[in-house]
Amino acid sequence: MSFILSPDEVGSLNARFEGADPADSLAWAAERFMPRLAATSSFQTQSVPLLHLIGQVCPQVPVLFLDTGYHFPETLAFRDELIARFGLTVRVIQPDPARAAAARQEALYRRDPDLCCQVHKVLPMQRALRDLDAWISGIRRDQTSARAGAGVIELLPEGQVKINPLVTWTREDIWRYIHQHDLPVHPLLAQGYLSIGCAPCTVPVFGGDERSGRWAGTGKTECGLHTAALQQSADSDTERSP
Repeated sequence: MSFILSPDEVGSLNARFEGADPADSLAWAAERFMPRLAATSSFQTQSVPLLHLIGQVCPQVPVLFLDTGYHFPETLAFRDELIARFGLTVRVIQPDPARAAAARQEALYRRDPDLCCQVHKVLPMQRALRDLDAWISGIRRDQTSARAGAGVIELLPEGQVKINPLVTWTREDIWRYIHQHDLPVHPLLAQGYLSIGCAPCTVPVFGGDERSGRWAGTGKTECGLHTAALQQSADSDTERSP
């Protein structure tokens, strides 16, 4: 296996970017990896600062958006608003049509939400990322226990590099940036949707953990995009099917 960065380089880069301005790691990533670089975003309120920074620092970096077929209409409208406002280049990624149709017919999100996320999110993103050297995400350590140990720069098992420019930020930092730059927020935020995914698996919450409205009552906290599920080879995408 050939790695894009050595473990020593990753360590040095994390020492450099830990606590630094996220614009620094974004600029470095664009210079180092373009054109084999993309960002991923769910286009919710938490996504706004990173999308704004990409528009300011490296607008040439494409942003991948997973259209699962289950998004709130407000999310799609907000996505289009941010594209126009920030000058973003967005690539829409969709699941395999036959698998998505089978999953919808069986209401897979109720029967097996992990498999539903695999069909609609993990496998399409694996395919989209397959030919890239690196990708940018907006995850933060304070969001879930699975993300608490994430670095600004991560070396994935398949050799790719993952850049998390906002990983050291807190919810308060997100809001400070939004207010400082007078940025828009997702239209469903006022209704208690602090973290927004697919409509069938997202409920409003008021206060507390911002991700507690995702897959409420199931014990599930991650879709798999930022865990080992995505780091497996895309060749394994036939192992399970709805």
